[in-house]
Amino acid sequence: MAKVTSESREDFKAEADHYKKRIDESLEKEKNMLGVMKNSGAGVEYQKLILAEEMIYIATLYIAINGSSLKTLQIKNNDALNDARKSLYKAIIYLEEVVTNSINIAYSELADQLDAISNTPIQKRYQLMQKLGLAIQMVIDGFGDNSKWKWSFVELTGRYAVVAKNLLDMKSAVKDYFDPNSPNYDSTVLYVRLVRKLIDESATAYRDRYELSTRRIDDINAGINFLLASRRIAVALGSSDEAEEIKKKAITWKKLMESDQKSGKSN
Repeated sequence: MAKVTSESREDFKAEADHYKKRIDESLEKEKNMLGVMKNSGAGVEYQKLILAEEMIYIATLYIAINGSSLKTLQIKNNDALNDARKSLYKAIIYLEEVVTNSINIAYSELADQLDAISNTPIQKRYQLMQKLGLAIQMVIDGFGDNSKWKWSFVELTGRYAVVAKNLLDMKSAVKDYFDPNSPNYDSTVLYVRLVRKLIDESATAYRDRYELSTRRIDDINAGINFLLASRRIAVALGSSDEAEEIKKKAITWKKLMESDQKSGKSN
């Protein structure tokens, strides 16, 4: 590793201070918005979508600080990456407050929450989920494969998958997904593909965390719940054969869980 000079430290500090100023401005914006929301219940859900996007923006600024550290000092800035991770959790929490954090919630039970943000077009929701996913991946990549946060990222990406799913109005999506003439066709197809990918990845990630790290029942159970969510989407899209295959996989995982419980392998 190259020697860190006083000049490189000053260069890094100048860049970092620039980013920190923008972070402070965004945090002040968040504080003001929360104050307004506290005094007025109107449009709270839309404001939380804005706040989620603001938290993603803050995370990218922390990621930029790490990038600057790597460029000028040749060292990773774990503090900045950790602050980015925390900011992304805040973004997800704001989204959970809009559409819940339940992977198993029925589409009909989300009707009121989705109605509250009905003026937010699917294109905007998809773009928001793209931004969130990209920021999460940048933080994961920043920490690296041997990070102490490796298994905790399963929860972060899992919660991201849940809000991505719940922000999608499946009733409208199913119609637009099969209608190439719909103005929402392209965005809907891309969004549905993203949600299915995230849910499938989360199912596998929770099973891996169970088998390779925790042996906790709630992990394998979470994996099963993600599989069941994947099956519901397949059913909604009319993919009966795929839905049956996913159901078989969920049954296999459940048998594994029950077997491990009996043998004392799980916690």
